[in-house]
Amino acid sequence: MAKGLTADDLRTEPEDVLVTKLKEAKEELFNLRFQAATGQLESHGRLRTVKREIARIYTVMRERELGIVTVAEDDAAEGDE
Repeated sequence: MAKGLTADDLRTEPEDVLVTKLKEAKEELFNLRFQAATGQLESHGRLRTVKREIARIYTVMRERELGIVTVAEDDAAEGDE
């Protein structure tokens, strides 16, 4: 996974950016599935990658919802001191 989204990168992003990335990833997944159904898809591995990116975004959003300490919160707390 040399390129793409990582959970650490996502934890530093604000909530509105996560929502935007989630929307874009879902649109891409829809397009990839459509291409797969019509036989036009060239890279089947991309389907798996996009699904995992969506899962990572949901995981980070859920961590914030549950109040689990994240990298973004740690950085904000250090800046307040």
